[in-house]
Amino acid sequence: MSRQQRDALDAVLRSAPRSETRPTPEQQRSDFSAALTRPAPEDVVTRRTVLGGRPTLELEPAEASAHGLLLYLHGGGYVIGSPDTHAGLVGELARRAGLRAVSVDYRLAPEHPFPAAVDDGLAAYRELLAAGTEPRDLVLAGDSAGGGLSIATLLAAREAGLPQPAAVVVFSPWTDLTLSGASIRSKEEADPIFTEADVRAYADLYAGADDRAHPLVSPVFADLTGLPPLLVQVGANEILLDDAVRLAGRAGADGVEVTLEVGTGLPHVFQHHYGRLDEADAALDRAARFLTSRLGAGHPGADRPEPVPSGLRRSRRASAS
Repeated sequence: MSRQQRDALDAVLRSAPRSETRPTPEQQRSDFSAALTRPAPEDVVTRRTVLGGRPTLELEPAEASAHGLLLYLHGGGYVIGSPDTHAGLVGELARRAGLRAVSVDYRLAPEHPFPAAVDDGLAAYRELLAAGTEPRDLVLAGDSAGGGLSIATLLAAREAGLPQPAAVVVFSPWTDLTLSGASIRSKEEADPIFTEADVRAYADLYAGADDRAHPLVSPVFADLTGLPPLLVQVGANEILLDDAVRLAGRAGADGVEVTLEVGTGLPHVFQHHYGRLDEADAALDRAARFLTSRLGAGHPGADRPEPVPSGLRRSRRASAS
């Protein structure tokens, strides 16, 4: 693992210009797309489709298994981002896992505040099941707001009486829109991307006057009983650190099999920097193994070990049986 790579990334992220006045959502979306978008890997075919009534990007690796499907929900504070901005990240995870993936263009705030994103996530999940996808062949993943949305989608599915998928992976999940985690303030100097004011502005646009402690807004306050095996990856240098740590603790307390990985000196959704940050490639490999090992027996990647490099802190709680 390269300290030089981490330092260089931190410097690049801190060099991004910040406006003295808060940009409009439209400006944020344009800037985010220009700065973040990475194309899908060359050996991953992309197709435009529709799922749950929403535009969806399907990504199929050249060596995708006939069994297994990844449903991905992108990040962006519920205000910005799209399947296109995340095509590289989703394509890399899909390629490493050998899984076909579908990335949903769920509705964004402020035009479509809560619960629109949850409704779209649930509609996509419901349609996959209705189309014949077996729950044991289905896994979920998401980053940042999409990580929180992934958990909220599974909570909504549980309440609707739908079966749970085989596993879920979340990268730097935003799970507490009340901003009560201590790291929101204690990690502000270490975080090269966000300030408390940044995430509060996103929360205002998405949740508005709704109860921000509602389990589908802030899953860290939910009863997570019955959710599938969960992998949480987060950087130590981000204000959302406690969102991830508390989510993992809540899951373990509720009997969910959970693995928490905290990457030393790493920023928000560091996995997006695959190919230029060793820790990002290693994290995506572990995430892929986590997903495939929990799908049907014989799936590529099943039963392979999950090595944990130095610099990562991991905890695991086994679900009650």
